[in-house]
Amino acid sequence: MSRRILGFAVSLLLALLISGCDFGGSGAFMQGKEVPSVKTKTLADVGGDMSKITSYRYPDPRMYQMSFDDALKLGKPIVLEFATPGHCTQCDKQLQLLKALMNVYEKDVIFLHMDQYYNPEAYDAFQVRGEPWTFVIDRHKKAKMVYPGRILYQELDPLLKEMTTTGKKNDG
Repeated sequence: MSRRILGFAVSLLLALLISGCDFGGSGAFMQGKEVPSVKTKTLADVGGDMSKITSYRYPDPRMYQMSFDDALKLGKPIVLEFATPGHCTQCDKQLQLLKALMNVYEKDVIFLHMDQYYNPEAYDAFQVRGEPWTFVIDRHKKAKMVYPGRILYQELDPLLKEMTTTGKKNDG
């Protein structure tokens, strides 16, 4: 291997490490599979103290109102975000994007954020390694989409629009 290629490989590895995010591993639940029901912490469980449920600097309380197992019972689409912005800059950006989408879809879609530091049981249940990971779950409790890494507004918006406006035929 030439020194130039080796230098490039080392630089790339360092850039990934410095970014603070880990994209290794995979979510255990692939598209089309039923997701596990897992009890997760809510804002009420931590006495309303946001610092005990997320490492995100600008949290939106709407993402922490409901446990994942309770959200599944409502029969609504769910966007479940695995992100620990306390050590992942891409996770921070991902949560900003979800807040924008939540402003559009909050009546029809449940948005939940799982931080590795405060809801490790969700990471274990989904066998998520690395972050961010986005799971879009249909009203039948199946993973409609599983997306590792950052997702764009233009990628997620059409799916949510389809799941909320074209009838129940298209979400399962």
